[in-house]
Formats: sequence, C-alpha cells, structure tokens
Amino acid sequence: MTPSILIVDDDKDLLELLKLKLGKEDFKVHVAYDGKSGIDAVKNKAPDLVILDVNMPRMNGLDVCKILRSEPKTKNLPIIMLTAKNEEIDRVLGLEFGADDYISKPFSVRELVLRIKNILKRSRPPEEKPASLHYGILTVDMDNHEVKVKNKLVSLTLTEFKLLAMLLERPGQVKSRDFLLEEIWEYGDGVYSRTVDTHVQRLRSKLKEAGKYIETVRGIGYRLQEN
Repeated sequence: MTPSILIVDDDKDLLELLKLKLGKEDFKVHVAYDGKSGIDAVKNKAPDLVILDVNMPRMNGLDVCKILRSEPKTKNLPIIMLTAKNEEIDRVLGLEFGADDYISKPFSVRELVLRIKNILKRSRPPEEKPASLHYGILTVDMDNHEVKVKNKLVSLTLTEFKLLAMLLERPGQVKSRDFLLEEIWEYGDGVYSRTVDTHVQRLRSKLKEAGKYIETVRGIGYRLQEN
C-alpha cells in the first residue's frame, strides 16, 4: 500500500516541489496551507505521516503537533517538523510537543525522503516472519542465522545473511541497489553500489550451486529467480 503523507506549510512553491518529488518516491501526497486546515485534513482522513512547518498563519505547527498528540486517534501519528535555520528553540519545542523528527530549512529532499522512510519503518508493527525459509536446495533459519545448502551448513557474515534473507522474502521481485544500500547498509560512509555487487559475488561463491538462484537484473539490481 502506498504511504500517504500530509504536508502542512504556507509556502505554496515548496508544497508544489515536495508534491512532485515525493510523488516520484511513490508517496501519496496531500497538502494544507495552514495549521487549522491541517487539523481538518487529519480528522477527515488520517495520513501515515504528517510534515508540519513551525511558522504558519492561523495556527502554528507546534500547536498542531500538540493537538494531534492530545487526541487518542492521532497520538501515535508520525510527525516531522520543518524549522527555520538556526531556530533551536523551535526544534526543542517540537520534540517536547511530541514530534518524531525535525529538519531545518533549507533542506535536501533526499534527506527528507530518507527520514520519512526511516520513521515509517519504525512506526510499522513488526511483521511475523517464518522461522525458516526454504528455496530449492537452500534452507535459511531466520532465528539462528543459519544457512544450509543440501543440509550442509554455510558460513555467512551478518551482512551476507541479511542480503540473502531480503532476496528470499520475495522471490522474483527485483531489489534495486539503492534499496539494498538503504535497507542493509543505511547509506553509511564509504558505501556505494559496488559494495552491493561485491557482497553478492561473495554470497554466490559461498552458496556454490545455490548461488545460481541469485539473478542480476542489468542496470537495476538483483532478485531471487522464481520457482
């Protein structure tokens, strides 16, 4: 399901830019131009996450945040505050009023996207995953972090194990290099697309004949071949 985001800000040019950019990231974006309209929009249909500007007419973002946190239906709604540059008091108050995160203007849209995804990931209830996954001659024990090929134990690093488990979750679904970097390495320093390729090569080598299950999708990433 596509996550829905409500952005509340009186800067119409910024709203148009964010609607365009976040829409390309597969978010459903709604906007409100002041705090009162933002409250009404949430009451009408609660989004998955709210982005609030602090300084707005009629009702500022801090008051909106406080109201949302006081209502049972929206007390756990993820909120990111947009604050003016160097306005530390806004950031402190935003967090005290219950915001999950803040970002100072001007900001990188890419950074905002990463923060949105991280907060949405944390706010989701944990999925129940099977204790073990089976695929052809491959068996992965999720609880004990053990991998076997034809019932013979294969020694993998934690990163290699995460990579294999992620591919096993959805056989046939392509996982892009950017997705894998974000999910496994979280874009740490010195982490690039080549890092993914190197780990896939090592994983294939360790899995031996089961390594053929991991297919390269040219120019995009990798997937586990469908049965």
